[in-house]
Amino acid sequence: MQTVKSLGVLRTTLGQWRKDGARIALVPTMGALHEGHLTLVRRARAEADHVVASIFVNPKQFGPNEDLDAYPRQLAADAAMLEAEGVGVLWAPTVEEMYPSGFVTNVGVSGVSDGLCGAARPGHFDGVATVVLKLFNQVQPDLAFFGEKDFQQLAVIRTMARDLDLTAPHADNIIGVPTVREADGLAMSSRNRYLTSEQRTAAAALPRAMKTAIAAIKAGAPGAEALAQLQAEIIAAGFSSVDYAVLADATTLAPLAAPGKAPARLLVAARIGSTRLIDNMPVAPAP
Repeated sequence: MQTVKSLGVLRTTLGQWRKDGARIALVPTMGALHEGHLTLVRRARAEADHVVASIFVNPKQFGPNEDLDAYPRQLAADAAMLEAEGVGVLWAPTVEEMYPSGFVTNVGVSGVSDGLCGAARPGHFDGVATVVLKLFNQVQPDLAFFGEKDFQQLAVIRTMARDLDLTAPHADNIIGVPTVREADGLAMSSRNRYLTSEQRTAAAALPRAMKTAIAAIKAGAPGAEALAQLQAEIIAAGFSSVDYAVLADATTLAPLAAPGKAPARLLVAARIGSTRLIDNMPVAPAP
């Protein structure tokens, strides 16, 4: 595996792959890799000739009171994991390489980014859209893989690709991979490492309560009632607050009172101690 920190070197390497007619996949990450990230890499390897994984802790998607400085950075360990999975290139630019002096451009994706985490973290999805568009332009992949755990992020990126007529990758080639979970159901996340042992045990109440709410909605319970019960359950388990618990259209993320004919998603963000956890699960369309 080649670790690249210069855009010029990256373009030279990928240019040779393209001359050879290779199909290239991109797996963007912020590092602190876990099994969820490696699952993305495996999917990418199965569908492409070469895989580029990026590691870049993007300052533009962190708010002033968020954990940019504390965000885990372990480039050597991450690189070893990626090499073991058969990644061809690790693209690991510095902040100065990604955002050179004089950088002033901002990419915003209205609508799909406005609610949910977008409401709680102003400017976050502008930072996500800006850096992902740069990664797409730098790598020009045929395919790109993202985890469904960050479902709103995935929706923002697909909308951006569609609206800007991207071809590398085309919106249809931005692949969402189902959330990878721990044995007790908790979604894998780099932020899980912030949890104390007691908080980690309590955190498993989140996916359990979500499954209960989905079952209640499918059985005909009013959505508002099921969501209120979900919030009560996780607060009782030890969470300090719930940022949101929303049933939404899976494409537009517009809130729904009940499942319709289109796919829906239950999305939740809640805080336990100083850690904010997010999760989502699919909700089948109404018959």
